[in-house]
Amino acid sequence: MIAPAEGILLIAEPFLKDPSFARSVVLICRHTAEEGTFGFSLHQQSAATLDEIIPGMEGIEIPVFRGGPVQTDTLHYLHQYPEFFPDAVRIAEGIYWGGEFEILKQLIKDETIDPGKIKFFLGYSGWSAGQLDEEMKENTWLTVPSDSGMIFDIPNDEIWNASLNRLGGKYKMLIHYPTDPQLN
Repeated sequence: MIAPAEGILLIAEPFLKDPSFARSVVLICRHTAEEGTFGFSLHQQSAATLDEIIPGMEGIEIPVFRGGPVQTDTLHYLHQYPEFFPDAVRIAEGIYWGGEFEILKQLIKDETIDPGKIKFFLGYSGWSAGQLDEEMKENTWLTVPSDSGMIFDIPNDEIWNASLNRLGGKYKMLIHYPTDPQLN
């Protein structure tokens, strides 16, 4: 397995019981020994759309995802437009986090950018220093490098399967494991 780092996808093992992370895939955006780990869960779409959350965005029905269980009153975004956001953080090739939100709003309204190349998140997923390392030792997560196609092109309900497929071999078999084997 690849060690946790920026741009790595964490793939939940199939029997993880935590409802926030069951069959989830989390993009790591920051990982340091001192501060811990920060990222966004990619699979859970919220019931809200951008126009329901942000004033002045009426008619802009872009989906918003649940980034994780931490600070669910905050809005974050990943995108593929570094040319418009010099303050954006590069996560991996073709994947950027944040930037001046007022500029983003105007670019969306003007239809200058493709909404399919932006993904919005309420809240985030976070681990304190050393916490994710311990979970990795317990085999709670698998890891695979991300790419922009995994983030922006694969439907959210297929990302866990697609991530396991990318690992190949024995990991592809995990796709077919039941959520709760005791029910079989």
